[in-house]
This record gives sequence, structure tokens and C-alpha cells, in this order.
Amino acid sequence: MSGKTASLAQQLIEKIFVERYRPGMQEVSFTRDDLIAAARDIGANRPKNIGDIVYSLRYRASLPEMIQQEAPSGREWAIFPGGNAVYTLRTVPFNLIEPRQGLRTIRLPDSTPGVISRYSLTDEQALLARVRYNRLLDVFTGLACYPLQSHLRTSITISNAIDGTPSSSQVETDDLYVGLDKHGAHHILPVQAKGGSDALSVIQVWQDFRVAEQKFPALIARPVAAQFLEDGVIALFEFEETNDQITIIREHHYNLVPPEELDPAELAAYRTTAESASP
Repeated sequence: MSGKTASLAQQLIEKIFVERYRPGMQEVSFTRDDLIAAARDIGANRPKNIGDIVYSLRYRASLPEMIQQEAPSGREWAIFPGGNAVYTLRTVPFNLIEPRQGLRTIRLPDSTPGVISRYSLTDEQALLARVRYNRLLDVFTGLACYPLQSHLRTSITISNAIDGTPSSSQVETDDLYVGLDKHGAHHILPVQAKGGSDALSVIQVWQDFRVAEQKFPALIARPVAAQFLEDGVIALFEFEETNDQITIIREHHYNLVPPEELDPAELAAYRTTAESASP
């Protein structure tokens, strides 16, 4: 997506925000038609793809500074689905999911088949393949995890932010796993993955919670996000939702290396850590 698209997106959302925001508001709703009207009002060409405008504001272009300044202390704005062709700017504890600096990196033997590494077409595909072939979800969550479906496209039902009526919203989850724990309970693990310059957003996690509760109500929801860091390190995040607030409850960083690079002293250190953590 070009810088021109990002710049236009920022101009459009700023115009809409200025017109509708009043001090103290923590939600500002708007429609696709509002974005088209805003483009006309500022003398810009009608956007060819409104979806690109919204995508840019969610994952690539930061919201204008004047909007960010109106968020309460400790919160920031994010663009949530608000129904069919409706969006809602809402304040949240965090929007983009940023890996922690200085977190210990756990080195694991790389089990990715060479042919997969050679022919992975995109960073996202490569990331999802490494998560699957190295059973990183099993390691990360302590569950026995089984792939259920890749690139799940479905719809969720939400309340329309404009008139309150039930509305359908299209969503996509990069991967979907079912997990079993030691007590026999079943878990559903939607997985979002990002590579390259795109960022993970709390909006994707919010959508995954809705998919879990509406499509798999009998299972325990355990949304996970995966992201490539420098030197091929993989960051995994797990989330929980309490009182409509999403928080990160676990974050681990993994580096997949040839098995021969793991020396006995390193494995002994991991064993000591595991033994001290055991109940």
C-alpha cells in the first residue's frame, strides 16, 4: 500500500473525527459513505477501495496526532468493526501489539522441512509453516494442538454502531487449531500472523474472540498471535478478555536453530528452569 494511500486515509479519518468528536467521547462511529463524502469535501478523488483506507489506518499508518491526543491517559484509539459498512473508533488500553524488548529468547531445534523453507512465498506463510511444523503452539500453551483450518473466512454478528440492530461483519483468521489439555478440556486457538512491515492489532484479537464465542461456544477461547522479529525470531502472544478489555497474558520468543547448535550446557539450563517452574 502506497504512502499516498496512507496520507489520504489520515486526512479522511481526521476530518470525520473533527466533525463528530466531542470531549469525553470514547467512541466515534462512521460509515463507508462518510469516508467517500470526506474525500469529496477535501477535493480528493473518490477512493477506489475503501477497504484499503481502513486497512491502512489499522495496520500501517498511525492515526493523526490530533486524534491520538484526545485519548484518555493510558489508552489509545483503534478502529473496530461497527456493523455492515460501519466502523467505530474506540479507545483501548493498546492498539498495536508490540514485542517486549529484552525478553529471553528460547532456542529450539528447527523441524521445518527444507522444501517448505525453500518455497514459502510470503513472510506470513513462512511464519505459519514454522509454527505448525515445530509445534510451537504446543510448546507455548502446554496443550496438544491440532490444525483445524487455515485462512478461515467467516462472519460474526455484532450490534450495528449506528442503529443498534444486529449486523454481520466479515472476518478472517490466519489459522485455527483445536487444543486438548491434561484434564481433557477442549480449547479453540485462532492464530493471527504478521510478517514484513504490517503490525498485529488488538482488533484482530477482538475478532478472534468473537469467532470463538459464536462459532465454538463450547470450547475455551485461547487466541494467539505470531510475529517475526529480527534474525527470524518468532514472538508468540496469548490473550484474555475480561470486562470487554483484552490483555496480553503470555509472551515468549523462540529461535529455531539446527539441532547441532544446541549444546549440553544450554539444554541443562533449560532443564533447570523447567524443574524450578514445576508445581
